[in-house]
Order: sequence, then C-alpha cells, then structure tokens
Amino acid sequence: MGVRVDKWIWAVRIFKTRSQATDACKSGKVSMDGVALKPARNIEIGDHIEIKKDQINMEVEVLDLLEKRVGASLVPKFMKDLTPESEYTKIDLLKNKSFEYRQRGLGRPTKRDRRTLNRFKDF
Repeated sequence: MGVRVDKWIWAVRIFKTRSQATDACKSGKVSMDGVALKPARNIEIGDHIEIKKDQINMEVEVLDLLEKRVGASLVPKFMKDLTPESEYTKIDLLKNKSFEYRQRGLGRPTKRDRRTLNRFKDF
C-alpha cells in the first residue's frame, strides 16, 4: 500500500500547500527515475524522488509513508534529503547576483545609470 506522491511531498513540508504540490506534479517538476509523476501516483518506502523547486533540483528518499502533515522536527523520520550541497549554494549565488550596492542617499538609478549597469553585467 502506498501514499499519493502529492500528499506525501506536502506532508513532509516540501511544498506549503497541497495544491502547490499537485500543481508541481502536473507540470512535471516531480519525477522518479527520470519519469514525471502524476499527482495520484502511489509511492513506496525506499523510492527516490526528484523535485524541481525554486531553481534547485532536490532529491529525497522516502523513509516512511504518511498522509497527515507533520511538524518540521519530525520530517527526518519520513524523508532523507539527498540533495547535493552545491544545489543549495546555487540559490545563495542567485540571490547575491541580482543585488547591486548603492550608496545611501543617491536615490533610484537614472536611465543612464541603468544602461551602465546593464552593460557592465552584460545583459
């Protein structure tokens, strides 16, 4: 007996709402062995699931099945995170890439300032 994949990834707090988990499955962001999973697909203990979320590719292993959402402290009993550390550092790099330091009191950049910044950043 298995549990629906959308219900499980919601219950282990990968997605905030069940509808977000279902939409991720429908759009092909949740897969197993390279095959996209439908929301109603049952998963079993020991399955490895790949999830594309927030520009990172997560990989998790199912340690136990559950249908009800659990607290964050209980998640390690049900899921093992196999995501490489480089995926998490990718998010930090993306956050820092879009940030430009501007001295206090200069106000918003003008059109000329924006063009200069874009040339510098090769947009």
